[in-house]
Amino acid sequence: MSAGSRTPAGHLAGLCATCAHHRVVQNRRGSRFYLCERSRSDPSYPRYPPLPVLRCRGWEPSGAGVREAEQEHPEANSETTKEEEWT
Repeated sequence: MSAGSRTPAGHLAGLCATCAHHRVVQNRRGSRFYLCERSRSDPSYPRYPPLPVLRCRGWEPSGAGVREAEQEHPEANSETTKEEEWT
């Protein structure tokens, strides 16, 4: 999955789609959002980051396909400023 990968709903999700710390939340109308679980313990992470997320210091690959995810997103954990992180 690349940074431009689409979610099952067809939206661009970026790194969130392969992150171990995400949870997809759906509202009553059927809209889906990516919740960053890291936001619960660290307020510097937005609860619902604007998508697609292309860089994130907290990104860790989910259990499935860990090697593939790390190879496809070598830039994921690169050092960035806070302003660059969610744009």
